[in-house]
Amino acid sequence: MPHCIYCGAPLNIDEASRIAWKSSLKDDARPASYMRADEFGLVENAPDARDTLAREMQDLKKRKQEGAELLDRLRSRASGSSDSGIVVDEAPAAPGAASPGHQETIRIRRVSVDGEASIRETETRHRVRYMDDAGAYVEKRVYDPVLPETADEALHSWPITSRMPVLLPSRARRRKTALRTLLIFVLVLLLGTGGFFTWRYFSEHRAKLNNGEPSAIITASMVDEVAAHTIQIPGNDGDNIYIRELHASYTVSGGFATVEIPDHTWYDNLEGTLGETMDVTLTPFLKTASGRQTPMEPITYTITIPISPIQLETPDSLRTTVSTTMYTIKIVVRPGSRVTVNGNDCSDTVSSDSGEMSYNATVQPIGDNVFDIVVRSQYCRDNSISVVLYRAPQEIPLDLAVGTYGTTDQKVMKVSATTLPGAYVEVTSPYSDLNITDLDSTGKFTFNAIFDKIGYNTISISASYPGKKTSVVDHRVYYLPPASEYTPKAWPLSAEGYSELLSNISVRAARSQIYVVTGIVQRQVSEKPQQVVINTSEDGKSQPVLLENYTNKTWEVGTYYRIYADAYSVYNGMPWLNARYTYLK
Repeated sequence: MPHCIYCGAPLNIDEASRIAWKSSLKDDARPASYMRADEFGLVENAPDARDTLAREMQDLKKRKQEGAELLDRLRSRASGSSDSGIVVDEAPAAPGAASPGHQETIRIRRVSVDGEASIRETETRHRVRYMDDAGAYVEKRVYDPVLPETADEALHSWPITSRMPVLLPSRARRRKTALRTLLIFVLVLLLGTGGFFTWRYFSEHRAKLNNGEPSAIITASMVDEVAAHTIQIPGNDGDNIYIRELHASYTVSGGFATVEIPDHTWYDNLEGTLGETMDVTLTPFLKTASGRQTPMEPITYTITIPISPIQLETPDSLRTTVSTTMYTIKIVVRPGSRVTVNGNDCSDTVSSDSGEMSYNATVQPIGDNVFDIVVRSQYCRDNSISVVLYRAPQEIPLDLAVGTYGTTDQKVMKVSATTLPGAYVEVTSPYSDLNITDLDSTGKFTFNAIFDKIGYNTISISASYPGKKTSVVDHRVYYLPPASEYTPKAWPLSAEGYSELLSNISVRAARSQIYVVTGIVQRQVSEKPQQVVINTSEDGKSQPVLLENYTNKTWEVGTYYRIYADAYSVYNGMPWLNARYTYLK
């Protein structure tokens, strides 16, 4: 302090004492730590590098000051004593020393830095004098060394041949040298040990790879009835393994941390076109109790992305010819699917129960009218189909009225149409009651279409005008009488009836003759349209017929049915019938 706390007199304090006094006020409390959180909310407790650097600089300054003080003290002590090191004195031989058996003692005087001398006896030397053959005296020295008791004595035990001063390292220097040697030995030992364990780790890791032993076990599974994968990550029981992509931790039990991941987790939020497969990667971390995370080996595997189901009901094929301005496209998808037609979202028209959807398409007389339908079902990738509705280009507009039926159970159906006013119209299919009263003024006309066969019938009309190309419209209508009218006209397929049908199939097909077929479904020939073979004999082993399903039921192989059908053609030597109504036995 600058002044006395009692009398207030100024105190003459040197700078060294002032610095020592300040250093005594150093705060030795535990260094501050900082909590750091990453983007996933993981917290890590670690000291600040700047605090560590500041403490090291303070410690370096203190040691520098202490070293300067120590050097000053050593210089002051050394200046007061000129005798340092070790001086070996050899005492002169006493009278009669040349006689045999004379013993002479050699002493070593060691003077320390502080000037205090310590003397100890290190060895005994014997001098023996004898006369050689020439009559001259020869002196021979015999040493009886004293074994050193300490490292310091071992360092200074050597034969003495002359009287001369020997300067040896100081004890502090020897201690520092020994400490440095020990540190180098420990460092080499640590490096060797670390290198050994590193080599062992990589050797074992390489052996595992060569033996095909994966670090994690990956198997396909099901979670909540959807495709998934189960990953078993090896570890020590009780360890916590954190997976960054899932933002969740899993505890190791029985040697493994088990993780079940539904496949759709990886692509639910992805938009655009997805491939059939996807490579996914998990990044696990071994999480300690303090929150510290150690990265583990990444886990990569491949998932398969299912395609959204879609079934086209109407029309029968992806390309068809139409004759009306409006045409209904019907599809069946999975309930809850997202459906777009030419980029327009039509998902609200999908039935929540059956998944059926109807789309009223506007068909222009320009040739191909393309309708792109894209379906995205839950947990699936996009599926798409393109339906092409062809309507012949027209110089003379000719359209059937919107809402003209495509199916009917009536043999006669009224049809309305519109064309160019003043044009000449002609109905080329069976019809009656053509009305052209308003044809010249508005271009409208009506007639009654007559269906002469069961199944599909075509309504054909044309319009012509001088100087323009004739326009033709063909419209198909599915005609099926009600069951009460259709089934009573059926003929049984006995042995005689089967032979008669096979012999006169063309005549029976032209008249749409109806037959009743009973028996067990033997096999299925095609799925769409469904075609099956049934043996109609009493024992069910002969009289096969091919039935094409136009009913509202799906047949199953091995099931007994009673089916009403009309003659159509021949298939592989057996009658071909079109089924209209199905009943179980």
